[in-house]
Amino acid sequence: MSVRTPNSDEIQALANDFGMTLSETDAESFVGLIKGLLPAYESIDRMAEPKPLVRYPRTPGYRPAPSDNPFNAWYWRAEVKGAEDGKLKGRTIALKDTTCLAGVPMMNGTAVLEGFVPDIDATIAERILDSGGTIIGKAACENLCFSGGSHTNQIAAVHNPHRAGYSAGGSSSGSAALVASGSVDMALGGDQGGSIRIPASWCGVYGLKPTYGLVPCTGVFPIEMTLDHSGPICASTADVALLLSVIAGRDPLDPRQFECHTQDYMAHLDDGVRDLRIGIVKEGFGRPESEAAVDEKVRAAGARFKKLGAAVEDVSIPMHIDGVAIWTAIAAEGATDLMIKGNGAGTNWQGYYPTNMIEAYARGWRSRPDDLPDTVKLVLFAGEFMQRFYHGRYYAKAQNLRRLLRKAYDDALERFDILVMPTTPMKSQPLPPVGCSREENLARALEMINNTCPFDASGHPAMSVPCGMIDGLPVGMMLIGRKFDEATVLRASQAFERIGDWKSM
Repeated sequence: MSVRTPNSDEIQALANDFGMTLSETDAESFVGLIKGLLPAYESIDRMAEPKPLVRYPRTPGYRPAPSDNPFNAWYWRAEVKGAEDGKLKGRTIALKDTTCLAGVPMMNGTAVLEGFVPDIDATIAERILDSGGTIIGKAACENLCFSGGSHTNQIAAVHNPHRAGYSAGGSSSGSAALVASGSVDMALGGDQGGSIRIPASWCGVYGLKPTYGLVPCTGVFPIEMTLDHSGPICASTADVALLLSVIAGRDPLDPRQFECHTQDYMAHLDDGVRDLRIGIVKEGFGRPESEAAVDEKVRAAGARFKKLGAAVEDVSIPMHIDGVAIWTAIAAEGATDLMIKGNGAGTNWQGYYPTNMIEAYARGWRSRPDDLPDTVKLVLFAGEFMQRFYHGRYYAKAQNLRRLLRKAYDDALERFDILVMPTTPMKSQPLPPVGCSREENLARALEMINNTCPFDASGHPAMSVPCGMIDGLPVGMMLIGRKFDEATVLRASQAFERIGDWKSM
């Protein structure tokens, strides 16, 4: 496309947005000066853009009929077979519908991106295919991934496989529901505030948010560059370890990986916990929103590690409570700049920019801003207000404070190998009724994140492990480990899993 020269009225309007006053002569002067810059843009327009190579054949696939999608957990079905051999040979995988798969529609749960078709494979999708996995579709997710409930997807709410009419958790709602229902062997989720661990907790599966920077997010729709995580959701600890071993590792196209240290995640799965020290985090229990039965179930699960030979003690980390506030300022202002005003990419970072996604999303939301969900509007209004009137001070301070939050957990993890708390303070809740108030809709989207979101800010690995049932609904126990020590988290999860059927605990 060609780049046109702005007119003086447009320059005046831009100046007004920045609180400047220009005369007509000034505006005309800047028009001429900008015209001198445009040949650079025309040159860029003529250059061929480098793109990651798409190496595995596929067809566009189809939207499954309701009869083939009982939990509304699929957005799109399309089979892409990977290499002839590899760690994932014979395994079926669903991608969260934030993850680019070339030639296959991607919606990110939102009307403003509907109809978009990526032209690249996300790095993690490519690694799955290179390892022999078969991707069989895109899992439904929440509207622009701004919900811990499963009721905001533009097409339909995702139902909990354990009880229709109840939330599957979000925002990786379809990923967890597909694994829990046995529709796929494995799934990928994304996590900026708990979006892997919340649905894993409520659907009764295993979900790991890796250490920040361990798994690349190239080709995955972002929310906030310093909070973005991708990771596995599976039906067993061993499968989480297997999928992590495939997708983890440095990607030169993702600057979020300024630090990245991998391990052999399968080697020590069966070592048990006899030499481990487990800390039960006091501040993760008894929150205002906590259900006493959930707290009791997770405490009982933590105590089981003692029977397996681990040392188990209570530990207090007061700053865990403050982690929610730190995360909130980063998420609200950072997402406003990157995901909304920055059209899902922003500027000032070196990495791969998916230009066709940027263009499609920008055209969608800027032409139909009313179609953004209330969860995103809330973040946009709050984030823009804080930026305009407080000039990014609170975002900056929160980024500085996250170092103290990280240190608070690091200090505890010098005494303990694993920290334990409820993943979500309550079990799955009923889906809010259609036509409910905005306040109820947002409450069901955000009420469950207070234990999960601090670890998106701190960057520590955190995994939800099913540990019991209450009234037929799963309860998740969260295991938190040292940075880049997923192997120990997985080892503890495997030891707990081997105690017996979690549904009878």
